[in-house]
Amino acid sequence: MPYPCAPWTLKGRAVQTLHPIDTRRVRSLVPADLAIVEIFPGKTVGGVYCAKYGAGSTLLYNELIVVSALVRYRMQFGAWISHIYVDHPDSVAGGREIWGLPKELAQFTWEKDDRDRVMVRQGDRLLCSLDFSLKTFRFPMPFAFPSFSTLGSNLLLFPGELTSHIGLVESRLVIPPESPFSMLNLSNPWLTFSCEDLRLVAGAPKVVQERVTTSPYAPA
Repeated sequence: MPYPCAPWTLKGRAVQTLHPIDTRRVRSLVPADLAIVEIFPGKTVGGVYCAKYGAGSTLLYNELIVVSALVRYRMQFGAWISHIYVDHPDSVAGGREIWGLPKELAQFTWEKDDRDRVMVRQGDRLLCSLDFSLKTFRFPMPFAFPSFSTLGSNLLLFPGELTSHIGLVESRLVIPPESPFSMLNLSNPWLTFSCEDLRLVAGAPKVVQERVTTSPYAPA
């Protein structure tokens, strides 16, 4: 096993956008077992999260997460991650085999001039670019966000616990038409937050539903 066991502790910095998303756009991306939670009629909530994990982390890598919906299974709520990209093969393997997340490899470029900027590519294809600048003071804040995923035939739920100095920022998010998540129409963030001195703990998943598949050759 080339990757560490859960939980993973990740330290660094990140930027997070929030968007209202048309429920119709994401229904095909979300398992039928999960209800999409609407924040107002026809709209759920999602966003783009870009992070750089450094010293003190379980693994050192960059990450892009696309949350396409807030979802519910019975009385349990969580995020649905439809797309996720990293630049470390051990993170890909661990993400897929521990958490059932559809991680893919990508390349990340972080720049800083008068604004911060991160660009994420797969080869010659730009997945997205996000530039941002601080708008307000940052405040220390803890935050918990469970997420759902699937592994084999099972529906999983896993905890995420984050502490960081969080501030509201101005941002510009560009997602070209060739990006795999362009159909979500995320180019105009509702709000964007920067997270400095970030500490994120991704906990081990638990099975919340075991899907039973019946063999066509099984006796009736």
